[in-house]
Amino acid sequence: MERGKFITIEGIEGVGKSTNMADLVKHIENAGYRVLTTREPGGTPLAEDIRELLKSRNDEPIPEIAELLLMFAARSLNVNNVILPALEAGTWIVSDRFTDSSRAYQGGGRGIPMETIDRLADWVHGETWPDLTILLDAPVEIGMQRADTRGAPDRFEQERHDFFQRVRECYLQLAINDPERFVVIDTT
Repeated sequence: MERGKFITIEGIEGVGKSTNMADLVKHIENAGYRVLTTREPGGTPLAEDIRELLKSRNDEPIPEIAELLLMFAARSLNVNNVILPALEAGTWIVSDRFTDSSRAYQGGGRGIPMETIDRLADWVHGETWPDLTILLDAPVEIGMQRADTRGAPDRFEQERHDFFQRVRECYLQLAINDPERFVVIDTT
């Protein structure tokens, strides 16, 4: 059986990942392929619990390295329990975020060295990288304005403009560094 394809959707808050992901899934299904969607952090019941911890606004600060390790704990669950079995069964995976989010948010945004993130990626998912990463891009002001219409901001959405500018710049640099995997789409 032919292995499925692995596609990720990336971008800062408010660029339209959910809407574009739904359209992409319909297109792939219409082409005759089985598709499974997932998200990060999340994708399994335990990974969804980790997601809630990471996104909740609470009084206890989460150190940057703890945030990164929780992201990779959720990712390990998702890769081993959802992504790899589906790909091996010939199912296509479309994921709302993957390791490039850790590179952009924890690396670019929080300042964790990329070497640290890449070592964790090697350990957690090895050679399992997306076949295609769609980076949805918009200026930070537009993304933040759109995200503000969704209700109370989560722990990430409440970050300041300069944080999201660093995240966006990191995403764009990742795309420049890996043009065979990334497609950048302007969503303004």
